[in-house]
Amino acid sequence: MKSILLIGLNRFGSLLAKELHDLGHEVMAVDRDERRVNEILPIVTGAQIGDSTNEAFLRSLGVGNYDVCFVAIGGDFQSSLETTSLLKELGGKLVVSRADREVQAKFLLRNGADEVIIPEKQIAEWAAIRYASNHILDYIKLDDDHAIFEVPVPKEWEGRSIGNIDIRKKYGINIMAIKECGHMTLSVTPDTVLDENKTLLVLGEQRAIQKCFRL
Repeated sequence: MKSILLIGLNRFGSLLAKELHDLGHEVMAVDRDERRVNEILPIVTGAQIGDSTNEAFLRSLGVGNYDVCFVAIGGDFQSSLETTSLLKELGGKLVVSRADREVQAKFLLRNGADEVIIPEKQIAEWAAIRYASNHILDYIKLDDDHAIFEVPVPKEWEGRSIGNIDIRKKYGINIMAIKECGHMTLSVTPDTVLDENKTLLVLGEQRAIQKCFRL
């Protein structure tokens, strides 16, 4: 469990608060809008109405005590930038800020953000890869070159063991887990035999995975 400071309760911020709560984290939510704060109260540890660009207000929250500080402010980039900068100055351990465009991401990273999220871009990338192929069931981008794909077992692999296929040696790809009927198995060994009812979670360079599974 982590302690989270979440600033900005627009749609993205509210959804983030709910997901963090469902995962069992302690969330302190902040927004200027009293209505938004009241709506989020039932699913967070605490909530305050306040201006996150006000240094005295942010200082009163004890920024340095939180494991992660999220800046989810939307539609007011100046406030997002000022809040991000202040959080880092006040001792934020990990400051993660939302951006709408790449140019905003660059400014945020230069002014205190440790990481930047561009939700629309990341969802667009996922959707393009996920739905442009009949053989990709899920996709998680790790960096510009590496990703995790969920793919069905190729026909020619059915009845063979992972050790026999040896895709790590041939393609530099690791089979991280196997899913069958919604159940995930992490204890994958070279003796594990594949069949048509299973799907694979594979990690490696995106190009290598696309080549190996003909995506």
